[in-house]
Amino acid sequence: MGPVSAERFSYNPPPRRRSLFRGCLIMVLVLAGFFVLLWGVSRMDWFSFARGEKVAVLPITGVIADSEDPIEQLKRFAKDDSVKAIVVRLNTPGGGVGPSQEIHEEIRKIRGKKVIVASMGSLAASGGYYIACAADKIYANPGTITGSIGVVMQFVNVKELIEKIGVKGFVVKSGDFKDIGSPVREMNPRERALLQSVIDNVHSQFVNAVAEGRGLERAEVQAIADGRIFSGEQAKELGLVDVLGNLEDAVAEAGKMAKIEGEPRVVTPPKKKFSILELLTDEAKSIIDEKLSHSQLRLDYLAQ
Repeated sequence: MGPVSAERFSYNPPPRRRSLFRGCLIMVLVLAGFFVLLWGVSRMDWFSFARGEKVAVLPITGVIADSEDPIEQLKRFAKDDSVKAIVVRLNTPGGGVGPSQEIHEEIRKIRGKKVIVASMGSLAASGGYYIACAADKIYANPGTITGSIGVVMQFVNVKELIEKIGVKGFVVKSGDFKDIGSPVREMNPRERALLQSVIDNVHSQFVNAVAEGRGLERAEVQAIADGRIFSGEQAKELGLVDVLGNLEDAVAEAGKMAKIEGEPRVVTPPKKKFSILELLTDEAKSIIDEKLSHSQLRLDYLAQ
């Protein structure tokens, strides 16, 4: 038997099958292109497409636990020459001392280069008010809850509870104050005095920031800096707020202060997009942070 020709065993699919294969291939390429386009659009900076002179609105909402995102947005607005004014929209009971002070300081750095107006929503207390003090002008609604100028450090003591169930806690430490605030024993007078001195110092920083930002005498601020809250109307009478008005009023005033002709174009930071993995990771991190915070010393500018 002679050699077999390769052509004899070659496979040529029928025209109908070849057409089906080409159709599937084209569909796959189209779908792939669509998803690449969708990904590209989601990554685009739509903020940069807005034309004309702008007033940027930066929302700060919820408990202030981190300053990274607000500061990043403030820096971005500061670098954009088309942004003539920034309105910081506050809906927050306050939060950590450190993050509140960092946002306050970043606003102070930008103030003078850009017009900055604070607009209070339903609640802008404690650390929220601390941030507002750095602005050129503060707007509040008549019924806004604000003020709460003070500092708090909270502890939980479960000594009696664990003794009832027969559990004992032991601590080995390098110094007398290393386990200060321990939940398994009573706080002694020396520890309480130390913590009070820290709180008094941070409270004094708050009073100074309000007095400087609002152009008030320190004694005036000290007299009302006992953690009490005020309505927006009361705050205005005390000089803690400049104008009673809503967000639209604050935006319009920011435009006028920045000498923008006509109605200003309002822009906001792009919403952050999360993948499922990022959402799960952030949720896990928040749960861990919440659990750890109960065993850590933490100072808060927080309305209770």
